[in-house]
Amino acid sequence: MKKIGMVGIGMMGHGIASNLLKHGWELGVFEHAGNQPLAALVAAGAQTFTSLEALAARSDVMILVLTGSPQVEAVLTGAGGVLAGLRRGSVVIDCSTAMPSSSARMAHAVQAAGSRFLDAPMTRTPKEAAEGRLNLLVGGDAGLLRECRPLLQCFAENITHVGPVSAGHSMKLLHNYVSLGMVTLLAEAGACAQRSGVAPSAFVDVLAQGGGGGIALERIKPYLLAHDPAGLRFSIANARKDLDYYHAMAAEAGAAREIAAAVLSTLQDALARSGPDALVPELVSLLAGGRGEPLSPP
Repeated sequence: MKKIGMVGIGMMGHGIASNLLKHGWELGVFEHAGNQPLAALVAAGAQTFTSLEALAARSDVMILVLTGSPQVEAVLTGAGGVLAGLRRGSVVIDCSTAMPSSSARMAHAVQAAGSRFLDAPMTRTPKEAAEGRLNLLVGGDAGLLRECRPLLQCFAENITHVGPVSAGHSMKLLHNYVSLGMVTLLAEAGACAQRSGVAPSAFVDVLAQGGGGGIALERIKPYLLAHDPAGLRFSIANARKDLDYYHAMAAEAGAAREIAAAVLSTLQDALARSGPDALVPELVSLLAGGRGEPLSPP
C-alpha cells in the first residue's frame, strides 16, 4: 500500500496529510471548498484531484476526514463518488465523526465492491494532528488493522482497536459526549461564577485543586482567564452535531440520555445565538449573557 487518497483536508486532515508526506507516502487529495489551503501540501509532493472516482482509482488506501455521516455517505456512494472508482482489494479508512449505524452501512457497501473498511475516528486537536500525535479509535478486522498500522502510525500516537466495524465510531461518540459534556458543564459553572462575582482565577484554582481538575478545565482555562479560545479550537456547531449523534445512538440503543439531552439543548441554544464559527470555550460568555440575553434569568 503506497498510494494514499485523502478526502477532507480541513484543520485535522491537513495535519494528517502533512505527516503522510513526511513519511514518504504518495498522496493524492481531493479539491473541494471545505479544504484548508493546499499549497504547502502540493509543494511537499501531494497531487490534487477534482474527481473522487479518479482519486479512488489510483489509490491503495482512501482516508476520509469529513464532518459527519451525510458527507461520508455522499463521498462514498454519491454519483461519481469513491465507490465508482474504488479498486478491488483497496482499503477505506474513515476518520470522520459519524453515526455507527451509517458506518455499518458504508462498510457493507465498500465490502460489496470488493474492498475493505476500517472506521478510525480521532481524538485530540489540530495541534496534535500537525504533530502526528492523534489518538485513533479503530473498528474493524484486527488483521486489517495490523496491515494498516504502519500507515496510521505516521499521524497517530495511540491506536486502540475497540471492536468490529462501527465500534470506533461508537467509542468516539461516547468520548465526545463525556469530554464535551464536561466542558459544557464547566462553561455553565464559569458563567454562574462570573455573574456571582467570583474571580476567574479563584474559580480556576479551586477547581484545579479539587474535583473539577483535569483536561476539560485545562482546555477551557485560557478562555476563563483571558477570553482566549485557543485551548479548544472546536466549533459549537460541531459540538452540537456530535451530541446530536450521541443522542441518536443512545436512543437506538435504548440507553438513558437525559443528561445528554440537556447538554445538546444548551449547545443548540448557544449555536442559535452565536453563529457557525463560534468556538466551544465561548459558551462561557454566551451562557453569562455576553452575546445577547442570558439563556436563563440571573
